[in-house]
Amino acid sequence: MLKTLGAQVKEFKKSSILTPVFMFLEVILETMIPWMMASIIDNGINVEGGNMKHICIMGACMTGAAIVGLYAGIMGGKYGANASAGLAKNLRAAMYENIQKYSFSNIDKYSTAGLITRLTTDVTNVQNAYQMILRMCTRAPSSLICAMVMAFYINAKIASIYLIAVILLGLVLFMIIKGATKYFNVGFKKYDSLNASVQENVSAIRVVKAYVREDYENEKFTKESKAVAKIFSKAENVLAWNAPSMQFTVYACILGISWIGANMIVSDTLTTGELMSLLTYCMNILMSLMMLSMVFVMVSMSIASGERIAEVINEKSDLQNPENPEYVVKSGSIEFKNVNFSYKDKAGEPVLKNINLSIQPGETIGIIGGTGSAKTSLVNLISRLYDVQNGAVLVGGKDVREYDMEALRNQVAVVLQKNTLFSGTILENLRWGNKEASEEECKRACELACADEFIERMPNKYNTYIEQGGSNVSGGQKQRLCIARALLKKPKILILDDSTSAVDMATDAKIRKAFAEEIPDTTKLIIAQRISSVQNSDRIIVMNEGEIAGFGTHEELLAGNEIYREVYQSQTGGSGDFDEGKEEA
Repeated sequence: MLKTLGAQVKEFKKSSILTPVFMFLEVILETMIPWMMASIIDNGINVEGGNMKHICIMGACMTGAAIVGLYAGIMGGKYGANASAGLAKNLRAAMYENIQKYSFSNIDKYSTAGLITRLTTDVTNVQNAYQMILRMCTRAPSSLICAMVMAFYINAKIASIYLIAVILLGLVLFMIIKGATKYFNVGFKKYDSLNASVQENVSAIRVVKAYVREDYENEKFTKESKAVAKIFSKAENVLAWNAPSMQFTVYACILGISWIGANMIVSDTLTTGELMSLLTYCMNILMSLMMLSMVFVMVSMSIASGERIAEVINEKSDLQNPENPEYVVKSGSIEFKNVNFSYKDKAGEPVLKNINLSIQPGETIGIIGGTGSAKTSLVNLISRLYDVQNGAVLVGGKDVREYDMEALRNQVAVVLQKNTLFSGTILENLRWGNKEASEEECKRACELACADEFIERMPNKYNTYIEQGGSNVSGGQKQRLCIARALLKKPKILILDDSTSAVDMATDAKIRKAFAEEIPDTTKLIIAQRISSVQNSDRIIVMNEGEIAGFGTHEELLAGNEIYREVYQSQTGGSGDFDEGKEEA
Protein backbone atom coordinates (compact mmCIF):
# COMPACT_ATOMS: atom_id res chain seq x y z
CA MET A 1 0.00 0.00 0.00
CA LEU A 2 2.68 2.53 1.02
CA LYS A 3 4.60 1.89 -2.19
CA THR A 4 1.47 2.40 -4.29
CA LEU A 5 0.48 5.62 -2.53
CA GLY A 6 4.05 6.92 -2.41
CA ALA A 7 4.43 6.49 -6.16
CA GLN A 8 1.70 9.12 -6.64
CA VAL A 9 3.70 11.90 -4.94
CA LYS A 10 5.48 12.40 -8.29
CA GLU A 11 5.99 16.12 -9.07
CA PHE A 12 5.27 17.08 -5.46
CA LYS A 13 8.43 15.50 -4.04
CA LYS A 14 10.05 18.93 -3.62
CA SER A 15 7.14 20.18 -1.52
CA SER A 16 7.16 16.92 0.43
CA ILE A 17 10.84 17.44 1.31
CA LEU A 18 10.69 21.18 2.03
CA THR A 19 7.72 20.83 4.40
CA PRO A 20 9.57 18.84 7.11
CA VAL A 21 12.70 21.01 6.60
CA PHE A 22 10.77 24.18 7.43
CA MET A 23 8.92 22.48 10.28
CA PHE A 24 12.21 21.32 11.82
CA LEU A 25 13.62 24.84 11.52
CA GLU A 26 10.51 26.22 13.27
CA VAL A 27 10.93 23.70 16.11
CA ILE A 28 14.60 24.56 16.64
CA LEU A 29 13.83 28.26 16.93
CA GLU A 30 10.84 27.69 19.22
CA THR A 31 12.98 25.51 21.45
CA MET A 32 15.59 28.26 21.81
CA ILE A 33 13.09 30.93 22.90
CA PRO A 34 12.40 29.54 26.46
CA TRP A 35 16.16 29.15 27.01
CA MET A 36 16.74 32.80 25.96
CA MET A 37 13.86 33.93 28.17
CA ALA A 38 15.41 32.11 31.13
CA SER A 39 18.69 33.86 30.38
CA ILE A 40 16.92 37.26 30.42
CA ILE A 41 15.40 36.49 33.85
CA ASP A 42 18.52 35.02 35.43
CA ASN A 43 21.24 37.16 33.82
CA GLY A 44 19.35 40.33 33.01
CA ILE A 45 16.61 40.87 35.60
CA ASN A 46 17.65 38.91 38.70
CA VAL A 47 21.26 40.20 38.78
CA GLU A 48 22.10 43.13 41.04
CA GLY A 49 21.19 46.40 39.33
CA GLY A 50 19.93 44.56 36.29
CA ASN A 51 21.75 44.09 32.98
CA MET A 52 19.90 46.09 30.35
CA LYS A 53 22.43 45.31 27.63
CA HIS A 54 21.95 41.55 28.08
CA ILE A 55 18.16 41.99 28.14
CA CYS A 56 18.24 43.94 24.83
CA ILE A 57 20.57 41.48 23.11
CA MET A 58 18.59 38.43 24.16
CA GLY A 59 15.32 40.26 23.43
CA ALA A 60 16.51 41.02 19.91
CA CYS A 61 17.55 37.38 19.46
CA MET A 62 14.13 36.21 20.68
CA THR A 63 12.40 38.60 18.26
CA GLY A 64 14.54 37.39 15.37
CA ALA A 65 13.95 33.76 16.30
CA ALA A 66 10.19 34.37 16.51
CA ILE A 67 10.09 36.10 13.10
CA VAL A 68 12.15 33.41 11.37
CA GLY A 69 10.13 30.70 13.14
CA LEU A 70 6.91 32.32 11.96
CA TYR A 71 8.21 32.40 8.38
CA ALA A 72 9.28 28.75 8.63
CA GLY A 73 5.82 27.79 9.96
CA ILE A 74 4.07 29.64 7.12
CA MET A 75 6.27 28.05 4.47
CA GLY A 76 5.85 24.63 6.06
CA GLY A 77 2.08 25.06 5.92
CA LYS A 78 2.23 26.27 2.31
CA TYR A 79 4.38 23.39 1.04
CA GLY A 80 2.49 20.85 3.16
CA ALA A 81 -0.84 21.92 1.68
CA ASN A 82 0.65 21.84 -1.82
CA ALA A 83 2.10 18.34 -1.33
CA SER A 84 -1.04 16.85 0.23
CA ALA A 85 -3.43 18.41 -2.31
CA GLY A 86 -1.12 17.26 -5.10
CA LEU A 87 -1.06 13.72 -3.74
CA ALA A 88 -4.87 13.72 -3.57
CA LYS A 89 -5.07 14.95 -7.17
CA ASN A 90 -2.71 12.22 -8.37
CA LEU A 91 -4.51 9.50 -6.41
CA ARG A 92 -7.85 10.45 -7.94
CA ALA A 93 -6.31 10.62 -11.39
CA ALA A 94 -4.57 7.24 -10.96
CA MET A 95 -7.76 5.55 -9.77
CA TYR A 96 -9.94 7.14 -12.44
CA GLU A 97 -7.47 6.28 -15.19
CA ASN A 98 -7.20 2.67 -14.04
CA ILE A 99 -10.98 2.31 -13.75
CA GLN A 100 -11.22 3.28 -17.43
CA LYS A 101 -9.03 0.26 -18.25
CA TYR A 102 -11.15 -2.22 -16.30
CA SER A 103 -12.88 -4.98 -18.17
CA PHE A 104 -16.53 -5.67 -17.43
CA SER A 105 -15.47 -8.48 -15.10
CA ASN A 106 -13.27 -6.05 -13.10
CA ILE A 107 -16.10 -3.54 -12.87
CA ASP A 108 -18.37 -6.30 -11.54
CA LYS A 109 -16.13 -6.57 -8.45
CA TYR A 110 -16.87 -3.05 -7.23
CA SER A 111 -20.09 -1.18 -6.63
CA THR A 112 -20.43 2.26 -8.21
CA ALA A 113 -21.00 3.78 -4.77
CA GLY A 114 -17.89 2.04 -3.44
CA LEU A 115 -15.73 3.53 -6.21
CA ILE A 116 -17.17 6.99 -5.59
CA THR A 117 -16.40 6.70 -1.86
CA ARG A 118 -12.82 5.76 -2.65
CA LEU A 119 -12.45 8.68 -5.06
CA THR A 120 -13.84 11.17 -2.52
CA THR A 121 -13.93 10.29 1.20
CA ASP A 122 -10.99 7.89 1.17
CA VAL A 123 -8.76 10.26 -0.82
CA THR A 124 -9.64 13.13 1.53
CA ASN A 125 -8.64 10.98 4.53
CA VAL A 126 -5.29 10.15 2.94
CA GLN A 127 -4.77 13.80 1.97
CA ASN A 128 -5.34 14.98 5.55
CA ALA A 129 -3.14 12.23 6.97
CA TYR A 130 -0.32 13.02 4.52
CA GLN A 131 -0.38 16.71 5.45
CA MET A 132 -0.28 15.84 9.15
CA ILE A 133 2.57 13.38 8.58
CA LEU A 134 4.64 15.99 6.72
CA ARG A 135 3.99 18.71 9.30
CA MET A 136 3.08 17.27 12.69
CA CYS A 137 5.06 14.06 12.34
CA THR A 138 8.12 16.25 11.83
CA ARG A 139 7.18 18.99 14.27
CA ALA A 140 5.95 16.84 17.16
CA PRO A 141 8.86 14.36 17.48
CA SER A 142 11.41 17.11 16.82
CA SER A 143 9.83 19.37 19.40
CA LEU A 144 9.60 16.52 21.89
CA ILE A 145 13.25 15.51 21.43
CA CYS A 146 14.60 19.07 21.46
CA ALA A 147 12.55 20.01 24.52
CA MET A 148 13.62 16.83 26.29
CA VAL A 149 17.31 17.50 25.53
CA MET A 150 17.04 21.09 26.78
CA ALA A 151 15.17 19.95 29.90
CA PHE A 152 17.90 17.41 30.75
CA TYR A 153 20.52 20.06 30.00
CA ILE A 154 18.90 22.42 32.54
CA ASN A 155 18.07 19.84 35.23
CA ALA A 156 18.13 16.07 34.77
CA LYS A 157 16.20 15.35 37.98
CA ILE A 158 13.13 17.35 36.98
CA ALA A 159 13.43 16.23 33.34
CA SER A 160 13.01 12.63 34.54
CA ILE A 161 9.38 13.50 35.32
CA TYR A 162 8.88 14.24 31.61
CA LEU A 163 10.43 10.96 30.59
CA ILE A 164 8.15 8.91 32.85
CA ALA A 165 5.11 10.89 31.70
CA VAL A 166 6.00 10.40 28.02
CA ILE A 167 6.37 6.64 28.40
CA LEU A 168 3.10 6.21 30.31
CA LEU A 169 1.15 8.53 28.00
CA GLY A 170 2.60 6.81 24.93
CA LEU A 171 1.28 3.44 26.15
CA VAL A 172 -2.18 4.90 26.80
CA LEU A 173 -2.31 6.53 23.35
CA PHE A 174 -1.23 3.29 21.70
CA MET A 175 -4.11 1.40 23.34
CA ILE A 176 -6.60 4.13 22.38
CA ILE A 177 -5.53 4.15 18.73
CA LYS A 178 -5.50 0.37 18.51
CA GLY A 179 -9.06 0.25 19.81
CA ALA A 180 -10.30 2.95 17.42
CA THR A 181 -8.69 1.55 14.26
CA LYS A 182 -10.79 -1.61 14.17
CA TYR A 183 -13.96 0.49 14.15
CA PHE A 184 -12.71 2.70 11.33
CA ASN A 185 -12.01 -0.35 9.17
CA VAL A 186 -15.63 -1.46 9.53
CA GLY A 187 -17.00 2.08 9.25
CA PHE A 188 -15.75 2.77 5.72
CA LYS A 189 -17.44 -0.37 4.42
CA LYS A 190 -20.69 0.91 5.87
CA TYR A 191 -20.05 4.20 4.09
CA ASP A 192 -20.14 2.26 0.80
CA SER A 193 -23.50 0.79 1.71
CA LEU A 194 -24.87 4.24 2.61
CA ASN A 195 -23.64 5.79 -0.64
CA ALA A 196 -25.13 2.90 -2.61
CA SER A 197 -28.50 3.59 -1.01
CA VAL A 198 -28.29 7.30 -1.85
CA GLN A 199 -27.17 6.67 -5.43
CA GLU A 200 -29.92 4.16 -6.08
CA ASN A 201 -32.59 6.46 -4.66
CA VAL A 202 -31.48 9.60 -6.48
CA SER A 203 -30.97 7.90 -9.86
CA ALA A 204 -34.41 6.27 -9.63
CA ILE A 205 -36.24 9.15 -7.96
CA ARG A 206 -38.98 9.14 -10.63
CA VAL A 207 -39.76 5.50 -9.92
CA VAL A 208 -39.76 6.18 -6.17
CA LYS A 209 -42.30 8.97 -6.61
CA ALA A 210 -44.39 7.02 -9.11
CA TYR A 211 -44.83 4.19 -6.61
CA VAL A 212 -45.09 6.53 -3.59
CA ARG A 213 -42.15 4.82 -1.87
CA GLU A 214 -40.64 7.92 -0.26
CA ASP A 215 -41.33 6.67 3.28
CA TYR A 216 -39.76 3.31 2.55
CA GLU A 217 -36.65 4.95 1.05
CA ASN A 218 -36.41 7.32 4.01
CA GLU A 219 -36.53 4.38 6.42
CA LYS A 220 -33.87 2.53 4.42
CA PHE A 221 -31.61 5.59 4.36
CA THR A 222 -32.13 6.21 8.08
CA LYS A 223 -31.18 2.60 8.83
CA GLU A 224 -27.97 2.85 6.79
CA SER A 225 -27.15 6.25 8.27
CA LYS A 226 -27.65 4.97 11.83
CA ALA A 227 -25.32 2.05 11.12
CA VAL A 228 -22.60 4.48 10.00
CA ALA A 229 -23.22 6.76 12.99
CA LYS A 230 -23.15 3.82 15.40
CA ILE A 231 -19.81 2.43 14.26
CA PHE A 232 -18.12 5.85 14.17
CA SER A 233 -19.60 6.70 17.57
CA LYS A 234 -17.87 3.62 18.95
CA ALA A 235 -14.61 4.83 17.45
CA GLU A 236 -15.11 8.32 18.88
CA ASN A 237 -15.95 6.87 22.31
CA VAL A 238 -12.55 5.21 22.32
CA LEU A 239 -10.82 8.37 21.08
CA ALA A 240 -12.61 10.42 23.75
CA TRP A 241 -10.10 9.07 26.31
CA ASN A 242 -7.34 10.88 24.44
CA ALA A 243 -7.98 14.41 25.80
CA PRO A 244 -8.57 13.41 29.48
CA SER A 245 -5.44 11.28 29.48
CA MET A 246 -3.45 14.15 28.02
CA GLN A 247 -4.85 16.72 30.46
CA PHE A 248 -4.26 14.48 33.47
CA THR A 249 -0.64 13.98 32.43
CA VAL A 250 -0.09 17.70 31.77
CA TYR A 251 -1.49 18.81 35.12
CA ALA A 252 0.32 16.04 36.99
CA CYS A 253 3.62 17.08 35.41
CA ILE A 254 3.03 20.77 36.17
CA LEU A 255 2.26 19.97 39.82
CA GLY A 256 5.27 17.68 40.12
CA ILE A 257 7.64 20.16 38.49
CA SER A 258 6.28 23.09 40.52
CA TRP A 259 6.65 21.19 43.81
CA ILE A 260 10.13 19.85 43.16
CA GLY A 261 11.25 23.05 41.41
CA ALA A 262 10.06 25.28 44.29
CA ASN A 263 12.02 23.20 46.79
CA MET A 264 15.12 23.38 44.58
CA ILE A 265 14.80 27.16 44.25
CA VAL A 266 14.64 27.46 48.03
CA SER A 267 17.76 25.31 48.30
CA ASP A 268 19.48 27.38 45.53
CA THR A 269 19.91 24.37 43.23
CA LEU A 270 17.56 25.83 40.60
CA THR A 271 16.94 29.37 39.40
CA THR A 272 13.57 31.01 38.75
CA GLY A 273 14.38 31.35 35.03
CA GLU A 274 15.28 27.68 34.77
CA LEU A 275 12.01 26.65 36.45
CA MET A 276 10.05 28.83 34.05
CA SER A 277 11.83 27.34 31.02
CA LEU A 278 11.28 23.82 32.40
CA LEU A 279 7.55 24.47 32.69
CA THR A 280 7.55 25.75 29.09
CA TYR A 281 9.40 22.65 27.91
CA CYS A 282 6.91 20.54 29.85
CA MET A 283 4.08 22.04 27.84
CA ASN A 284 6.07 21.62 24.60
CA ILE A 285 6.68 17.94 25.30
CA LEU A 286 3.13 17.14 26.26
CA MET A 287 1.65 19.18 23.39
CA SER A 288 3.96 17.27 21.06
CA LEU A 289 2.47 14.07 22.39
CA MET A 290 -1.01 15.50 21.83
CA MET A 291 -0.12 16.31 18.21
CA LEU A 292 1.32 12.84 17.74
CA SER A 293 -1.87 11.31 19.08
CA MET A 294 -3.88 13.35 16.55
CA VAL A 295 -1.58 12.16 13.79
CA PHE A 296 -1.98 8.56 14.87
CA VAL A 297 -5.76 8.90 14.93
CA MET A 298 -5.77 10.38 11.42
CA VAL A 299 -3.29 7.78 10.19
CA SER A 300 -5.38 4.96 11.67
CA MET A 301 -8.36 6.27 9.70
CA SER A 302 -6.32 6.72 6.55
CA ILE A 303 -4.80 3.21 6.67
CA ALA A 304 -8.18 1.70 5.87
CA SER A 305 -8.73 4.36 3.20
CA GLY A 306 -5.24 3.87 1.76
CA GLU A 307 -5.74 0.14 1.41
CA ARG A 308 -9.01 0.69 -0.45
CA ILE A 309 -7.36 3.24 -2.77
CA ALA A 310 -4.38 0.96 -3.43
CA GLU A 311 -6.76 -1.89 -4.23
CA VAL A 312 -8.35 0.14 -7.04
CA ILE A 313 -5.00 1.40 -8.40
CA ASN A 314 -3.39 -2.06 -8.32
CA GLU A 315 -6.37 -3.85 -9.86
CA LYS A 316 -5.24 -5.27 -13.20
CA SER A 317 -7.67 -5.63 -16.04
CA ASP A 318 -8.58 -9.22 -16.78
CA LEU A 319 -8.21 -8.34 -20.46
CA GLN A 320 -4.79 -7.38 -21.81
CA ASN A 321 -3.46 -6.58 -25.26
CA PRO A 322 -1.14 -9.19 -26.79
CA GLU A 323 2.56 -8.38 -27.18
CA ASN A 324 2.26 -7.61 -30.91
CA PRO A 325 -1.39 -6.68 -31.43
CA GLU A 326 -3.16 -6.43 -34.77
CA TYR A 327 -4.45 -2.92 -35.44
CA VAL A 328 -6.41 -3.43 -38.65
CA VAL A 329 -9.81 -5.14 -38.71
CA LYS A 330 -10.06 -6.25 -42.34
CA SER A 331 -13.77 -7.00 -42.48
CA GLY A 332 -16.94 -7.43 -40.47
CA SER A 333 -17.01 -11.21 -40.65
CA ILE A 334 -17.75 -12.98 -37.34
CA GLU A 335 -17.09 -16.57 -36.37
CA PHE A 336 -17.65 -18.45 -33.14
CA LYS A 337 -15.70 -21.71 -32.79
CA ASN A 338 -16.79 -24.09 -30.02
CA VAL A 339 -17.27 -21.18 -27.61
CA ASN A 340 -18.07 -21.73 -23.94
CA PHE A 341 -18.38 -18.77 -21.62
CA SER A 342 -19.28 -18.10 -17.98
CA TYR A 343 -18.96 -15.13 -15.67
CA LYS A 344 -16.21 -15.68 -13.13
CA ASP A 345 -18.35 -14.76 -10.16
CA LYS A 346 -21.07 -17.23 -11.05
CA ALA A 347 -21.03 -20.93 -10.42
CA GLY A 348 -22.86 -23.68 -12.23
CA GLU A 349 -23.25 -24.25 -15.95
CA PRO A 350 -21.68 -21.93 -18.54
CA VAL A 351 -23.79 -19.01 -19.75
CA LEU A 352 -22.94 -19.90 -23.37
CA LYS A 353 -22.46 -23.52 -24.37
CA ASN A 354 -20.78 -24.88 -27.48
CA ILE A 355 -21.53 -21.91 -29.76
CA ASN A 356 -20.60 -22.31 -33.41
CA LEU A 357 -21.49 -19.50 -35.84
CA SER A 358 -20.26 -18.07 -39.11
CA ILE A 359 -21.47 -14.63 -40.22
CA GLN A 360 -20.37 -12.98 -43.47
CA PRO A 361 -19.44 -9.29 -43.82
CA GLY A 362 -22.46 -7.07 -44.51
CA GLU A 363 -25.02 -9.61 -43.31
CA THR A 364 -27.92 -8.52 -41.14
CA ILE A 365 -28.38 -11.05 -38.36
CA GLY A 366 -31.34 -11.08 -36.03
CA ILE A 367 -30.90 -12.54 -32.55
CA ILE A 368 -34.03 -13.53 -30.66
CA GLY A 369 -34.64 -15.41 -27.45
CA GLY A 370 -36.28 -15.28 -24.07
CA THR A 371 -35.05 -13.33 -21.06
CA GLY A 372 -31.85 -14.91 -19.75
CA SER A 373 -31.10 -16.83 -22.94
CA ALA A 374 -27.62 -15.15 -23.13
CA LYS A 375 -28.27 -12.93 -26.16
CA THR A 376 -26.30 -10.02 -24.68
CA SER A 377 -23.54 -12.33 -23.45
CA LEU A 378 -23.12 -13.58 -27.01
CA VAL A 379 -22.57 -10.13 -28.55
CA ASN A 380 -20.38 -8.94 -25.66
CA LEU A 381 -17.74 -11.42 -26.77
CA ILE A 382 -17.48 -9.86 -30.25
CA SER A 383 -15.96 -6.59 -29.02
CA ARG A 384 -14.05 -8.50 -26.32
CA LEU A 385 -15.83 -7.02 -23.34
CA TYR A 386 -15.28 -10.47 -21.82
CA ASP A 387 -13.00 -13.35 -22.83
CA VAL A 388 -14.24 -16.84 -23.60
CA GLN A 389 -13.27 -19.76 -21.37
CA ASN A 390 -13.05 -22.20 -24.28
CA GLY A 391 -13.00 -21.85 -28.03
CA ALA A 392 -12.44 -18.65 -30.00
CA VAL A 393 -14.30 -15.65 -31.39
CA LEU A 394 -12.98 -14.41 -34.73
CA VAL A 395 -13.60 -10.98 -36.27
CA GLY A 396 -12.23 -10.25 -39.73
CA GLY A 397 -10.68 -13.73 -39.75
CA LYS A 398 -8.59 -13.18 -36.59
CA ASP A 399 -9.13 -14.13 -32.97
CA VAL A 400 -10.34 -11.05 -31.06
CA ARG A 401 -7.55 -11.69 -28.53
CA GLU A 402 -5.00 -10.90 -31.25
CA TYR A 403 -6.30 -7.35 -31.77
CA ASP A 404 -5.45 -4.16 -29.99
CA MET A 405 -8.62 -3.71 -27.93
CA GLU A 406 -9.06 -0.04 -28.84
CA ALA A 407 -8.68 -0.79 -32.55
CA LEU A 408 -11.19 -3.66 -32.32
CA ARG A 409 -13.78 -1.66 -30.38
CA ASN A 410 -13.48 1.26 -32.78
CA GLN A 411 -14.72 -1.09 -35.49
CA VAL A 412 -17.49 -2.64 -33.39
CA ALA A 413 -20.21 -0.16 -32.45
CA VAL A 414 -22.52 -1.35 -29.68
CA VAL A 415 -25.82 0.21 -28.69
CA LEU A 416 -26.26 -1.41 -25.30
CA GLN A 417 -29.52 -2.59 -23.76
CA LYS A 418 -29.23 0.17 -21.18
CA ASN A 419 -28.86 3.41 -23.14
CA THR A 420 -26.81 6.15 -21.53
CA LEU A 421 -26.50 9.81 -22.49
CA PHE A 422 -24.18 12.26 -20.78
CA SER A 423 -24.78 15.82 -19.65
CA GLY A 424 -24.05 18.14 -22.57
CA THR A 425 -25.58 19.15 -25.88
CA ILE A 426 -26.97 16.68 -28.41
CA LEU A 427 -23.97 17.34 -30.66
CA GLU A 428 -21.54 16.64 -27.81
CA ASN A 429 -23.30 13.34 -27.12
CA LEU A 430 -23.28 12.36 -30.79
CA ARG A 431 -19.55 13.06 -31.07
CA TRP A 432 -18.84 10.31 -28.57
CA GLY A 433 -19.10 8.16 -31.69
CA ASN A 434 -16.61 10.32 -33.59
CA LYS A 435 -15.10 13.38 -31.91
CA GLU A 436 -14.09 14.79 -35.31
CA ALA A 437 -17.56 14.45 -36.86
CA SER A 438 -18.91 17.58 -38.55
CA GLU A 439 -22.38 18.88 -37.80
CA GLU A 440 -23.55 17.64 -41.21
CA GLU A 441 -22.29 14.12 -40.43
CA CYS A 442 -24.11 14.22 -37.09
CA LYS A 443 -27.33 15.30 -38.80
CA ARG A 444 -27.01 12.51 -41.38
CA ALA A 445 -26.53 9.90 -38.64
CA CYS A 446 -29.62 11.24 -36.88
CA GLU A 447 -31.61 10.96 -40.12
CA LEU A 448 -30.63 7.30 -40.43
CA ALA A 449 -31.61 6.70 -36.80
CA CYS A 450 -34.90 8.67 -37.25
CA ALA A 451 -33.71 11.03 -34.48
CA ASP A 452 -33.88 14.17 -36.64
CA GLU A 453 -37.67 14.15 -36.37
CA PHE A 454 -37.74 15.17 -32.70
CA ILE A 455 -34.43 17.10 -32.65
CA GLU A 456 -35.71 19.61 -35.22
CA ARG A 457 -38.72 20.30 -32.99
CA MET A 458 -36.53 21.22 -30.02
CA PRO A 459 -35.93 24.94 -29.32
CA ASN A 460 -32.14 24.74 -29.76
CA LYS A 461 -32.18 21.73 -32.08
CA TYR A 462 -28.74 20.06 -32.07
CA ASN A 463 -27.49 22.43 -29.36
CA THR A 464 -30.25 21.35 -26.98
CA TYR A 465 -28.77 20.50 -23.57
CA ILE A 466 -29.18 16.90 -22.41
CA GLU A 467 -29.45 16.47 -18.66
CA GLN A 468 -27.39 13.83 -16.86
CA GLY A 469 -28.48 10.37 -17.97
CA GLY A 470 -30.77 11.85 -20.64
CA SER A 471 -33.53 12.53 -18.12
CA ASN A 472 -35.11 15.24 -20.30
CA VAL A 473 -35.71 12.98 -23.33
CA SER A 474 -37.98 9.97 -23.68
CA GLY A 475 -36.82 6.36 -23.82
CA GLY A 476 -37.39 6.13 -27.58
CA GLN A 477 -35.58 9.42 -28.21
CA LYS A 478 -32.68 8.27 -26.09
CA GLN A 479 -32.46 5.01 -28.07
CA ARG A 480 -32.42 6.82 -31.41
CA LEU A 481 -29.69 9.23 -30.24
CA CYS A 482 -27.59 6.26 -29.09
CA ILE A 483 -28.05 4.56 -32.47
CA ALA A 484 -26.99 7.76 -34.26
CA ARG A 485 -23.96 7.99 -31.99
CA ALA A 486 -22.96 4.44 -32.90
CA LEU A 487 -23.41 5.11 -36.64
CA LEU A 488 -20.95 8.01 -36.49
CA LYS A 489 -18.19 5.49 -35.74
CA LYS A 490 -18.73 4.07 -39.24
CA PRO A 491 -18.08 0.61 -37.85
CA LYS A 492 -17.57 -2.66 -39.64
CA ILE A 493 -19.91 -4.32 -37.12
CA LEU A 494 -23.00 -2.70 -35.60
CA ILE A 495 -24.69 -4.37 -32.63
CA LEU A 496 -28.14 -3.22 -31.52
CA ASP A 497 -28.94 -4.86 -28.20
CA ASP A 498 -32.73 -4.52 -27.95
CA SER A 499 -32.13 -0.84 -28.70
CA THR A 500 -35.38 -0.21 -30.58
CA SER A 501 -37.69 -1.62 -27.93
CA ALA A 502 -38.94 1.86 -26.96
CA VAL A 503 -39.75 3.04 -30.50
CA ASP A 504 -42.92 2.30 -32.39
CA MET A 505 -42.95 -0.39 -35.06
CA ALA A 506 -43.15 2.13 -37.94
CA THR A 507 -40.00 3.93 -36.74
CA ASP A 508 -38.33 0.58 -36.14
CA ALA A 509 -39.02 -0.35 -39.76
CA LYS A 510 -37.63 2.98 -41.02
CA ILE A 511 -34.42 2.47 -39.06
CA ARG A 512 -33.97 -1.05 -40.44
CA LYS A 513 -34.59 0.18 -43.98
CA ALA A 514 -32.04 2.98 -43.56
CA PHE A 515 -29.46 0.45 -42.34
CA ALA A 516 -30.02 -1.79 -45.37
CA GLU A 517 -29.69 1.10 -47.83
CA GLU A 518 -27.01 3.30 -46.23
CA ILE A 519 -24.59 0.86 -44.57
CA PRO A 520 -24.85 -2.33 -46.67
CA ASP A 521 -21.22 -3.34 -46.00
CA THR A 522 -21.59 -3.13 -42.21
CA THR A 523 -22.39 -6.38 -40.45
CA LYS A 524 -25.50 -5.75 -38.36
CA LEU A 525 -26.58 -7.81 -35.35
CA ILE A 526 -30.02 -6.92 -34.05
CA ILE A 527 -31.18 -8.32 -30.71
CA ALA A 528 -34.93 -8.02 -30.29
CA GLN A 529 -37.94 -9.46 -28.52
CA ARG A 530 -40.25 -8.74 -31.47
CA ILE A 531 -39.97 -11.09 -34.40
CA SER A 532 -41.15 -8.25 -36.64
CA SER A 533 -37.88 -6.44 -35.87
CA VAL A 534 -35.74 -9.30 -37.21
CA GLN A 535 -37.85 -11.26 -39.69
CA ASN A 536 -36.40 -9.37 -42.68
CA SER A 537 -32.83 -10.11 -41.57
CA ASP A 538 -30.63 -12.25 -43.79
CA ARG A 539 -30.57 -14.88 -41.06
CA ILE A 540 -31.90 -15.18 -37.51
CA ILE A 541 -30.32 -16.80 -34.45
CA VAL A 542 -32.73 -18.35 -31.95
CA MET A 543 -31.15 -18.49 -28.47
CA ASN A 544 -32.43 -20.83 -25.77
CA GLU A 545 -30.74 -21.30 -22.37
CA GLY A 546 -27.28 -20.32 -23.65
CA GLU A 547 -27.41 -22.48 -26.75
CA ILE A 548 -28.29 -21.87 -30.39
CA ALA A 549 -31.67 -23.48 -30.89
CA GLY A 550 -31.91 -22.41 -34.53
CA PHE A 551 -30.08 -20.40 -37.22
CA GLY A 552 -31.55 -19.57 -40.58
CA THR A 553 -33.89 -17.31 -42.53
CA HIS A 554 -37.36 -16.39 -41.30
CA GLU A 555 -38.94 -18.90 -43.68
CA GLU A 556 -36.52 -21.69 -42.76
CA LEU A 557 -37.11 -21.20 -39.05
CA LEU A 558 -40.88 -21.10 -39.51
CA ALA A 559 -40.68 -24.39 -41.34
CA GLY A 560 -38.14 -26.20 -39.21
CA ASN A 561 -37.83 -24.61 -35.75
CA GLU A 562 -40.61 -25.30 -33.28
CA ILE A 563 -39.59 -22.59 -30.77
CA TYR A 564 -39.49 -19.87 -33.44
CA ARG A 565 -42.73 -21.00 -35.04
CA GLU A 566 -44.69 -21.01 -31.78
CA VAL A 567 -43.29 -17.62 -30.75
CA TYR A 568 -44.19 -16.19 -34.16
CA GLN A 569 -47.71 -17.49 -33.83
CA SER A 570 -48.05 -16.05 -30.30
CA GLN A 571 -46.82 -12.65 -31.45
CA THR A 572 -48.95 -12.42 -34.55
CA GLY A 573 -52.03 -13.54 -32.67
CA GLY A 574 -51.20 -12.74 -29.04
CA SER A 575 -49.44 -10.19 -26.90
CA GLY A 576 -46.20 -10.13 -28.87
CA ASP A 577 -44.05 -11.13 -25.93
CA PHE A 578 -41.30 -13.62 -26.74
CA ASP A 579 -41.22 -15.07 -23.24
CA GLU A 580 -44.98 -15.66 -23.34
CA GLY A 581 -44.60 -17.69 -26.49
CA LYS A 582 -41.75 -19.62 -25.01
CA GLU A 583 -43.74 -20.46 -21.89
CA GLU A 584 -46.65 -21.63 -23.99
CA ALA A 585 -44.26 -23.82 -25.89
